[in-house]
Amino acid sequence: MVKLQDVTPLDDTDLEQIGFSWHTDEDGSKYVADQLVEVSQAEAEAYYKATNTLYDMYVEAAEHVIENDLFFELGIPFNIVETIKKSWENDVHWHIYGRFDLAGGIDGAPIKLIEFNADTPTGLFETAVLQWALLKANGMDDAKQFNDVYKAIEANFKRLITLFDNTDLFEERYDGWKILFSSVEGLDEEEVTTRLLQQIATDAGFTTGFEFLQNVQFDENGIADANGMEYEYWFKLYPWEDIGSDEGELAVVLNEIMQNQKAVILNPAYTVLFQSKGMLKILSELFPDSPYLLKCSDTPLEGAYVEKRHFGREGANTKIVDASGSTVAHTDGPYENYRPVYQEYVDFPKDSQGNKYQAGVFFAYEACGLGFRRGGEIMDNMSKFVGHVLT
Repeated sequence: MVKLQDVTPLDDTDLEQIGFSWHTDEDGSKYVADQLVEVSQAEAEAYYKATNTLYDMYVEAAEHVIENDLFFELGIPFNIVETIKKSWENDVHWHIYGRFDLAGGIDGAPIKLIEFNADTPTGLFETAVLQWALLKANGMDDAKQFNDVYKAIEANFKRLITLFDNTDLFEERYDGWKILFSSVEGLDEEEVTTRLLQQIATDAGFTTGFEFLQNVQFDENGIADANGMEYEYWFKLYPWEDIGSDEGELAVVLNEIMQNQKAVILNPAYTVLFQSKGMLKILSELFPDSPYLLKCSDTPLEGAYVEKRHFGREGANTKIVDASGSTVAHTDGPYENYRPVYQEYVDFPKDSQGNKYQAGVFFAYEACGLGFRRGGEIMDNMSKFVGHVLT
């Protein structure tokens, strides 16, 4: 049973002052819950261990995919395959951050991987900023969280320069390289998330800039903002799979830029391998005895299972089928053309009202922060964000 602590919610005006505009859902309900999930220190450590282990497994699985040319099996657009390989070959293409979605971990339930949002994960602002604000506003000890997301991502930006060496060497090695941050104009959550990452990189010591994606200049010689200022790094909050399937010309020029070593793109192209839910099948084949994995196949399973699409988002185009073969829940959405994957069903922890909870653990070189989504059988875009407190 998920145990909760009631807290006084943050005022909408205060939220908007710090840039958080998506505080109210379409039905008028608040997106951020006025409760916190109680998590023991042992449970937090278990999430930490599971996430670190899972990331290592993803790295091994990605190597397997590349060596055996399994890109089609993961639904990867053909025109970004060479870009993926190039980004995988050189450590300078550093994975800044991602988010693992997990079932279990509460009240003795085993932790199970649901999926890995490795390229353009949402929930960063909520996890890194709002959880701390909730504790502070309610007079609680802000150390009572598994949440070091901001500092972890800051250190990971420094690793763009130091790589695997001590991040204290950043100032010694940094030579003025600049990072341009971009999101799609008109999407508030994406813009705020991108600007938060820009601030973290600035705090790390980088010279940074922001430009909406539509205004970024690309050619084989590099990447520049609208004023022609060139940048050595470009962070885009725009999915690699969409670049491959919808932005063919951009896919070509980004590959040329990488081949010519004119810029490094973040998150790297290889994160689309992690992002594909087709990787869940690869993982279950490579690590059949892992306690963190559910059975997964490209054909329907015996028993209860969840059908989802390789690059589906926010629970769209998801179907839950029980052991008798009956559909018990489903959602529509824009991802029907992507290939399906079938994952063994596992129930989420519940509170006393029957609400279900999915854990989200951010990863930036290591597991660094926990938050929860609360909803029903399928966690969709009406699910609520719930913070946590260590007890």
